[in-house]
Amino acid sequence: MRLLLNLIWFVLAGLWLAIGYALAGLIMCVLIVTIPFGVASFRIASYVLWPFGRTIVAKPSAGAGAVVLNVIWFVLAGWWLAIGHIVTAVAQAITIVGIPLAIANIKLIPVTLVPFGKDIVPTDALHGQRALHSM
Repeated sequence: MRLLLNLIWFVLAGLWLAIGYALAGLIMCVLIVTIPFGVASFRIASYVLWPFGRTIVAKPSAGAGAVVLNVIWFVLAGWWLAIGHIVTAVAQAITIVGIPLAIANIKLIPVTLVPFGKDIVPTDALHGQRALHSM
């Protein structure tokens, strides 16, 4: 099921959203100071390209630096990219097939707005960690 959702996602939204993130990453990499924002944008682009089967978790080691970077990111690129997700989600929600994709688009908005201090991990690894902690 995950593969089917990822294929539909790739065709209907993933490719275009990933191109948007890649363009934002290229623009951010023009200046040396903004290279961390470019790297974050490329990281999110890979997640947006193929999101089903992966999830976002908070980094326990993230601190005040991540907060400062998130504020700058929000101003420079975060809200523009979030608008792209909202527009895409509205377009996808028009059809019954697109509703799960629209929900996935909405779930991507938090990492779009504040990407620093977060990791993208496979959902299988996350379930494995929970099983180890419950023992």
